[in-house]
Amino acid sequence: MFESFCLVAKQVAILFILMGIGAACNKAGLLKEEAVKGIVNLLLLIVTPCLIISAFQRDYNASMAAGLLQSLAYAFGFHLLAILLAHLFVHHPEKAGERVLRFAVVFSNAGFMAIPLEQAVLGMDGVFYGAAIIAVFNLIVWSYGLILMNGRVADIRIRQLLVNPGIIGVLFGCALFLCSIRLPGVLTTVTRSMAGLNTPLAMIVIGYYLAEAKIGRLFTCPAAYVTIALRLIAVPLAVIAAIRVIGHTDRTVALSAVIAASAPVAAMTTMFASRFRQDTALSVGIVAVTTLLSILTMPLIVAWAQTLF
Repeated sequence: MFESFCLVAKQVAILFILMGIGAACNKAGLLKEEAVKGIVNLLLLIVTPCLIISAFQRDYNASMAAGLLQSLAYAFGFHLLAILLAHLFVHHPEKAGERVLRFAVVFSNAGFMAIPLEQAVLGMDGVFYGAAIIAVFNLIVWSYGLILMNGRVADIRIRQLLVNPGIIGVLFGCALFLCSIRLPGVLTTVTRSMAGLNTPLAMIVIGYYLAEAKIGRLFTCPAAYVTIALRLIAVPLAVIAAIRVIGHTDRTVALSAVIAASAPVAAMTTMFASRFRQDTALSVGIVAVTTLLSILTMPLIVAWAQTLF
């Protein structure tokens, strides 16, 4: 387990060094808010879909297709489990704070944190299965997440559920995989080049916002401690237990699910809190603290999972 821990810790440390560059750019004034928003749009609209499509650039394989279905099932399962735990254990005196903290338990940073780690530890097979988790994330965040933060079922739009970069990238990639279609050489090179930007750009963005986080308020909020424990420990351990009980799971599929489940709170938490006028300051703090703590929890949990599977 020690060797596995060192391997994962090394990869997480690389991610945090990249975050440190983002934080330094913020403090030195090298990056401004508008530039960072542009980078986020580039990541969401182009870079992440390119990464997903690159992962699906392979000939059809029945066992990998079965693994993809397993990954989808695990993704739905751990999101539903997280929803249950959030509603059972996360309570806050203010409704706005409660909504933010429950959202934080349910949604991990499966795109910006998990995908780079899946790629580093498991290779493109990890990204292949991680893409399924991103698809489920998008479906649930634009349905349950929208209702939780806004409180209005009427605001759910089928277009938002099905027409977004994450879903489109997965659907396009799946079509290429199922039909064993390879992109032309030039497009393959361009796609891979764009995919290579995912890890550094995502970490720099997270680091930029971490530099602005004010986390002191969290230490006086009991519900925040519960949220952190659920997000970083309880949910991933429950996923490991469930996969062990189910059994007969491909190792890469299992580890991809564990990595996604053990990731810190999703950056989307702050985006939704801001959009729907919830407790934005609390959302920034919980994202920052869980991201910082994940440098210890993710290597421990993923390394343990590697020894089990």
